[in-house]
Order: sequence, then C-alpha cells, then structure tokens
Amino acid sequence: MLTFESNQPAGAGRTKGQETTPKGSNTPLRARSGALGMVLAAVALLTGCGLAPAASYVPDAGPGTIQPVAGAAGAEVTVTGRNNTEGLILGKMAVLAARTAGFTVSDLTNVPGSQPTRSLMLAGKADIIWEYTGTAWLSFMGHPSGIPEQDAQWQAVHDEDLGNGLTWGAKAPLNNTYALAVTNETAAEYGLSTLSDLAKLPVDQRTFCVEPEFNSRPDGFGPMLKHYGLDRGSESGVPERNIGLYDVGAVYSATDNGVCTLGEVFATDGRIDALGLTVLTDDKKFFPAYNVAPVFYSETLAAHPELEGILAQISPLWTDTTMRGLNLKVDVDGQEPADVAFEWMQEQGFLTGAP
Repeated sequence: MLTFESNQPAGAGRTKGQETTPKGSNTPLRARSGALGMVLAAVALLTGCGLAPAASYVPDAGPGTIQPVAGAAGAEVTVTGRNNTEGLILGKMAVLAARTAGFTVSDLTNVPGSQPTRSLMLAGKADIIWEYTGTAWLSFMGHPSGIPEQDAQWQAVHDEDLGNGLTWGAKAPLNNTYALAVTNETAAEYGLSTLSDLAKLPVDQRTFCVEPEFNSRPDGFGPMLKHYGLDRGSESGVPERNIGLYDVGAVYSATDNGVCTLGEVFATDGRIDALGLTVLTDDKKFFPAYNVAPVFYSETLAAHPELEGILAQISPLWTDTTMRGLNLKVDVDGQEPADVAFEWMQEQGFLTGAP
C-alpha cells in the first residue's frame, strides 16, 4: 500500500465528512447543555477571527413562489450549517427562504464540523439545518452500520430523532454518498458503469486512490471490495500494491492524471464534472444512503409549521447532478456560496431580486 501527501485545494467541498466525532448524541437533551457553552465559545472565537462576514452575507431578496407567511413577522429563527462548500450553499438557501417568508433570521452557518451543528440543534440554539441521513444514523446516533435503502434510512433517523426534539422534513433525491470514479476515457475503454464492472478490469488496472478513513472504515473500501466479489490482498483480486492512500483533494487529481484507475469520490463533488470523471453506480447497494433533508427543532416547528412547507418546495429539486453544478461554481469558479444559492433560487422562481 502506498501513502501520498495531500494537495487538497482550499475550500474543497467535503460535505457529509466530519462524521468521525460523534456517538451518544441521542442522550437526553438536558445532558448536553454543558457542552453547548464550549460549542458556542468555539463559534464565537471563529467569528472573532473573521468568519462572520462570510457567514452572515446573503443577497437581498424579494418574494417569488416563496411568499411572506402569516405569523412570520417578528418571529426569529436561527439557521445553522457546516463550513464546507455544500454546507454553506444549503445553509444560505435556508436563510434566504426563511427571510423571504418574512422571518427574522439569524445566520449561524459556517460552523466548523458536524458535531457542533448537531449540538446547536439539540440544545435549541438553532432551529433549522440541512442534514444527511447517513451521517445522523452512523455518527450522531452511533449505529454500527448504515441502511442502503434511502426511504428506510430516512424513516429510521426521523423516528429516532423525534425523541431528541428534532423533526426531519422530506428528503431530497440528492444522495451524497461514497462512490468510485474513473476518467470518462477509462470508462469507455473498459465498459465501466457500475461497481460490478470492476471485475471486468485486468488485475494490473485495478488500482485505487482512496482516503485513509475510507480505507479503514467498516463500511469502507475493504468491505466494499468483498461485497463486489474482489479479494483485497489477493493477486487475483486487488493486490495491496494497487492501493494508494491520499487526502481528499489529491484523490481527484491522481485519478484524473491516471496515477490510479479508480478514485474514491463523494457523489456531489463539483470536481467530478470539472475533471471529466464517471461515477460508477453502486448497483448492489453497498454504501449507506446519505440523502439530505431539512431538520427542525421540534418546538420551533410546532410554533411555525409553515417552515416545513417552505423548505419542502426546494429540496425535491436537489439531485446529485444539480449539487455538483452548484459546488463547482464555488470550488472551481470561485463564486461566493451565498451568491450561488441566491442565483439558483432565483432561477427556480423561489425568490426575486430585491426591489
């Protein structure tokens, strides 16, 4: 096995990532209040270091299909989200949607890591977040394995989180799960479209660039190979010398440059399209589902149930392809996440430019 240094670009968008923290998040709410102070202190420290302007900026907007709702005037809601590309884009859309509906919105997006955002939600210090089903199930709730079937995974996290004071809204088609990708040229040369097609490759072409975490996870690389009938470490399967360890950004460039035939990617990363990579379909459903869905602090949703309907207009339009295009505009083209969120929502008619 080979190990390589990272060359991950600044701002590269990992989304569901950061799920290495977590267990025990389904303990009683009051038990978490002590940790909240540390979370808020960390957020305050970061905002003091200059992250506040990026987190608080969103363009001014007017009503579109999202209209002001009765009872929103004077009502305050707080939106939180992670500080990666996709987390920022999704968070800004929630901020824009709630403001357009007439709520007074505190923008607490740009929070570093999954666990801090989760803690804010559990403590009622934030009211809305876009969350991934697989992240909640595996990382926050501490289950040992995910559920590949998307509806079943959503239902499972929905039911368990009700006891934590959180209510999940309808999931989006977007499923930001692990995936393997090859260059478009390699896919065409060997007829690759699914993970089952890995068996078509000659052994000397079964070379992989993966992250250390994916390489060692119980739901990661080795079990995936086994699920698809390939023996890791075998001369007739995937020899260890065929496996290289990289950080996230380096995997993409190494795959594109032909250092390895296959690279571990995340299904909604904008670099997939930018580099001309083909994502192989998980046709035997190995990977857990990571659909994104709005999650609400239940007390807030009870007071303002219209929030669920507002965000339910947006999430059905998010597919992996849509999100890759939006992430691309930030990670490759250098646009602000808030501007990307605004432009897409304006294109879909949810809002208009400020009068």
